[in-house]
Amino acid sequence: MSKDDPEMTAQDVIAFMRLLDEHGIKVFLDGGWAVEALVGTGPQGFQPTRRHADLDIAVQHSDTVRIRELLAGRGYREVARADSWECNFVLGDAAGHLIDVHSYSFDADGKLVHGVPYPLESLSGHGSIDGFPVECIAPEWLVRFHSGYEVDENDYRDVRALCQRFGMALPEEYRKFVEKGDG
Repeated sequence: MSKDDPEMTAQDVIAFMRLLDEHGIKVFLDGGWAVEALVGTGPQGFQPTRRHADLDIAVQHSDTVRIRELLAGRGYREVARADSWECNFVLGDAAGHLIDVHSYSFDADGKLVHGVPYPLESLSGHGSIDGFPVECIAPEWLVRFHSGYEVDENDYRDVRALCQRFGMALPEEYRKFVEKGDG
């Protein structure tokens, strides 16, 4: 991501989270912003570890229609993607802000019955974005979710930060970055 590319800033994330909270929609941050929420606060305050092109969120599938309506009123439209489906789609606005929506449905016993396969226990993380409290994917699950595909340097930075912060071992597939001298 170059400096000229649109980005989702901490202020964008907070504004979005406040909007959904005002409308009673529970959101869990996923992806890079979940990592920021868990590790982004240091001695100098909140310092994002990198620039972010989008905001990944996990929500109940029953809330997706309301999210689409709320964001449509703010100029967001669906961004065509080859992997889009009813439970995973991207909404974007004219300024280049992107919200990557991942939805799920659980039954009364906490068993996934529809959508993106989040284990219920993965929806248990707590962090903050520049002092604003958020719920997010739990750190150990973020590390698991950053596995099983061709990982890149952003993935490595995210996973390394989580592993360092929470005392977890770096997964084997990330060792190639350490061997290159990035660790």
